[in-house]
Amino acid sequence: MANDSTLPANMDILVMERNVRGWQGAFRTNPAFHLMLTFFVGIVAGLGAVAFRRLIGLMHNAFFFGQISSRFNDLQHSAASIWGLGVVLVPVLGGLVVVWLVRTFAPEAKGHGVPEVMDAIYYGSGVIRPVVVLVKALASSISIGSGGSVGREGPIIQIGAAFGSSLAQWLRLQEWQRLGLIAAGAGAGIAATFNTPVGGILFAIELMLVEVSARTLVPVMIATGTAAFVSRLFLGNYPSFIISQHIVNQTLRQSADTYAAYVLLGLLAGGAGLLFTSSLYWTEDRFEHWIKNPYARHAAGMLGVGLVIYFMITFTGHYYVEGVGYATVQDILDGVIAQPGFLLLLLLLKILTFSVTLGSGGSGGVFSPALYVGAALGGLYAVIANHLLPGIGVSMTIAAALGMAGMVAASTGAAVTGAVMIFEMTSDYHIIIPLIIVASLAFGVRRLMTRETVYTRKLIRRGHFIPEARHSNLYLMLPAGEFIETPLIRVKGGRTLADIAVLLHRGREIPHILVVEGTQPRAVLTAPHVRDLLRHRQISTPIENFASADWFSVPVDYQIYDLVARFRATHHECALLCRIDPPEHHEDVVAIVTIEDVLAYTSLPMRLLRPHMTQ
Repeated sequence: MANDSTLPANMDILVMERNVRGWQGAFRTNPAFHLMLTFFVGIVAGLGAVAFRRLIGLMHNAFFFGQISSRFNDLQHSAASIWGLGVVLVPVLGGLVVVWLVRTFAPEAKGHGVPEVMDAIYYGSGVIRPVVVLVKALASSISIGSGGSVGREGPIIQIGAAFGSSLAQWLRLQEWQRLGLIAAGAGAGIAATFNTPVGGILFAIELMLVEVSARTLVPVMIATGTAAFVSRLFLGNYPSFIISQHIVNQTLRQSADTYAAYVLLGLLAGGAGLLFTSSLYWTEDRFEHWIKNPYARHAAGMLGVGLVIYFMITFTGHYYVEGVGYATVQDILDGVIAQPGFLLLLLLLKILTFSVTLGSGGSGGVFSPALYVGAALGGLYAVIANHLLPGIGVSMTIAAALGMAGMVAASTGAAVTGAVMIFEMTSDYHIIIPLIIVASLAFGVRRLMTRETVYTRKLIRRGHFIPEARHSNLYLMLPAGEFIETPLIRVKGGRTLADIAVLLHRGREIPHILVVEGTQPRAVLTAPHVRDLLRHRQISTPIENFASADWFSVPVDYQIYDLVARFRATHHECALLCRIDPPEHHEDVVAIVTIEDVLAYTSLPMRLLRPHMTQ
């Protein structure tokens, strides 16, 4: 609280700017400033995605070939390692480094990242330590580059979210803004990785945002669009997977029998999603039960992965299941891999190596493995369906793409994201209906069996439950002081609005006014009322003539849920948020909150706060 030097020396008007100090306070509630921050988050997320992909290439070349180079095309199979049989130990060496990094610097960098972001949103007030950005990037790039069978999307999501959280903490933004920047960073990471800006937006909506409104959604849109643009500048405007136009055109001629086949594919994808999730946590439990030492645990797991990839390169000519696996997915989409037995082997081995990599203590994402398993499932299903019913006309490529969407929907719970991302990847509008069928049924099968996803199961095991209706009530549990946006001015009752106008000549925001008498708060003049009086030029009448004693006091940490109940019970229009309740001095009043403030912040219906009002 500070005196305003532009006022006459004898004027008793004190200004408090939203209970913050420093230059950040002038900007933290400015919408334009917040949007500018999301633009910056998008740039960093886009650059982070590019740098992370380069880092994976650098680690892969170092571990497999002893070279210092970041050149790596994830749509092409890696050449055989120069170490021969020694490639078995490559994942072990990488795994030991990962365990050391995670245990020494950031335990939350372990695993697939997204649950930690969700945990920070719902149970950590949106606080993610800045060190997570660096440790997650290093640990995941080493895990993937040394042969771990995990994806790069989870780490990029966590990196983008951690940067958004760190930026918000540095600027001392309000909690809702911090949570919004986390969601923007996460969605931007997905958009930059897959070149799917709409998919990034939907990912943030389905899994990250606790509130869907213009003030949270527009920043996510800005961040995802910016990140996708930055990614395209460095990596080109190409889809993550390439599907020929000839195959895409086949969706123009889909029969009723083909759609019936897609229904069964959706049901199978739901079952595969359950297997995918359950195998990960079953494997994690077994490793933790069998091997107590984290270094020995992960070394044993990665030795198993090393043996699998050596077996694959020896007998098939490619590693197939190491790393993100995009080359294998592309082979399935191209129809290069069409043998049902081999497709089934790839499906099972991917689930095995993915579960062992993460379950034993690795760092990486689940999104790519889900796409891999979905593509293998869809391809296998198409081969069998066309063999049993030759005239059904199920394209292997289209079935693989649909299987990818179904697996994302079933395992992560992001059904809309899965469908739209595959649509963006194929650029085929006519695949929308099959995508809706498969993704919806896969999600439904998983939800029928369990409410837990591959993300939420990890949190539920900690006792941290994530609401399915993610945008309903989180903000009602926050302290009312978290959404103070309107400035507060304290004045003596004899002052006029002409005195207040002195403060507003430089474009300051219209404040709430607290009328004081001696040391005590007496009445309130709300900002909307002040704005109306100034508009009608009623500025010469003493403020006390307009002020109202229609208020009650509550502690500054009073929950919004309880504040709503007080408004309903008392029928008052204003609440004084106080350091001490009841206030012993007017300086104990931190802010004024009106019913209109609560309505604007929570999007609750008017009748809930004013039940006494008639229609």
